[in-house]
Formats: sequence, structure tokens, C-alpha cells
Amino acid sequence: MSQVKHLTTKVNGINIFYREAGQKGKPVLVLLHGYPTSSHMYRNLLRNLSDKYHLIAPDYPGYGRSEQPSIADFDYTFENFAKIVETLLEQLEIKKFSLYLMDYGAPVGFRIASENPERIENLIIQNGCSYEEGLETFWDPFKAYWKNKEDKEAEKTLEGFHSPGGIEWQYTHGVPQPELVSPDNWEVDLRHILREGNNEIQLALFYDYQNNVKLYPKWQAYFRAHQPRTLIVYGKDDYIFPVAGAEAYKKDLKNIDFNLFDTGHFALESFEQEITDKIRNFLAV
Repeated sequence: MSQVKHLTTKVNGINIFYREAGQKGKPVLVLLHGYPTSSHMYRNLLRNLSDKYHLIAPDYPGYGRSEQPSIADFDYTFENFAKIVETLLEQLEIKKFSLYLMDYGAPVGFRIASENPERIENLIIQNGCSYEEGLETFWDPFKAYWKNKEDKEAEKTLEGFHSPGGIEWQYTHGVPQPELVSPDNWEVDLRHILREGNNEIQLALFYDYQNNVKLYPKWQAYFRAHQPRTLIVYGKDDYIFPVAGAEAYKKDLKNIDFNLFDTGHFALESFEQEITDKIRNFLAV
């Protein structure tokens, strides 16, 4: 296993931090993180897979160790996050790659995949959604906010998700043994969440998430037309993206390796070795 490099480069005028492991020339796996975390969520997977693969895990603007431009200077949307990732891959001269998509990584990655199907070798989906079946009770305050951005009750509820207690809840809810989940996770996330102006960034992305839902039919059409090989590794007790959203992929994807784990949203924290083994077996074919 190779060491993990911690790098920063300028992408579209913004300093973007990313983690890189494995040798260039080996099959590429791009790891796209979720909310409210960063590439830190892939710290162990990067080491685990670095003997066979070239791995890239960026932080989006405003997350992790990437620069946080002012909301007046950068439009915080999933479309712009996808452009950042695409440009980074171009700068790294990466042509073909597999995608690991978790939470926010799903709408970022599905934008890239549906626009560049010839570049995508495989999809790995962990608690990320592309079907309205996966938007259950947790999403009620989001839907209220989409209808009325001035809804202060909805806004207060949404802000609670990235409070210290709210972040801890995301890591531990639905986890049979929460004491096995390191508190370092939410402490690391709070580093960027507590930056001045970050709350407004999170709210902007919550509001923009409705544009992901509008693209679900396009992404589902991509699944049907191109049938990318797909590995599902899903925490089955996730309240944020419940298991109905995982099952929905079976409607359109035929070449699918489907796996549920007895845990919540951040399945890697509880089943790192099992998911690593699943990825190895899946990508080796």
C-alpha cells in the first residue's frame, strides 16, 4: 500500500485540497464525499486500495481543507462542484475512471457521468440518491425551504443538521455500536462548518438540492441507456437516504452488485473492511 498524499492545487481560480494514493497508470477511482464531511471520510479507503488503484479524493469549495470563497464570489451549487471536479481531473490528465459516490457525491458524480458516459468505467454508490423514493421524512424541511426560502422554521431545522449535535447524529443514528464511530469525524467536519460564512453556504446548497431532484429523470435515463457496472454498498438503517432509495436503482440498472449493511448513513465508519473487500472483488472483474 502506498502512502496518501495531501495536496492543494488551483482549480478554476480556487485552491482545492485533495488526497491522492496509488500509482499513476493504474485504474482510477475518484471518491466524492458527502455532507457535512470531506475527503477525510475516505482516509482509510485510500490506504486500503492504494496497492491496486490510483485514487483521487477532493474537497469541494467550502469543505475540508479547500478554499472557501465568499458566497458573493462563488455560486455554491452542485453544478459548480461538478465543474470543479471535472477540471481537477483534466488537470491531473485522468481520462477514464470509476466513481465512488456518497451523499452529495451522488449529484456531483451523476452530473459528470451522464455528460461523459464514455469516461465512466464503474459506479460505486454508498447512501446517495437518484430517485424520489429515497427522499422520505428527513427531507420534509428541505421541501418546505424549496417552496419558500423565507420559511424561518424550515431554515432553523436545516441549520440544526450542521450543529455539533446534528453532525454527530448523522454519524451515529442507525448504528448498532455508535461507540465504534470515532468522534474525530465530527470534530474534523466542524473545522469547515464553523468557518465564518459557512452556514450561509450550507443553506445555499440545501436550496440548490432541488435542482438535483429535477435531474433524476436524466440520470435514470443514463442508467438505462449505458448500464454502467454498479456496486451498491448501503447502510440499510440510514434515515437521511433510506433503503428505498437504494432499492430503486434496481429499476434501471441491470448490472448491479447490491449490498446492504446493518448501519446508518456513514457506512464506511462501521464496515470499512467489508466495503473494501466488496470494492476489490467488484473492480477486479
